[in-house]
Amino acid sequence: MARCDVCGNDYDKAFTVTTPTASGTYDSFECAIHALAPACAHCGCRIIGHGAEHDGRFYCCAHCAKHAGVKGIDDRV
Repeated sequence: MARCDVCGNDYDKAFTVTTPTASGTYDSFECAIHALAPACAHCGCRIIGHGAEHDGRFYCCAHCAKHAGVKGIDDRV
């Protein structure tokens, strides 16, 4: 069995995710998200959807981007 890099659970169905910059073993998508998904620069939640990016900073939504002072980002036009 393999041990999850996030929670330490030793699980027979663990999986490995490899990106161009990192690799890790996880027992669930939840743990993989905590390890790999970027955090919103405003509220800190993990971004598991498209999100928004401005000047190298990631936001979970246009609302958070606007609160951080970003102009021109809308959830819907």
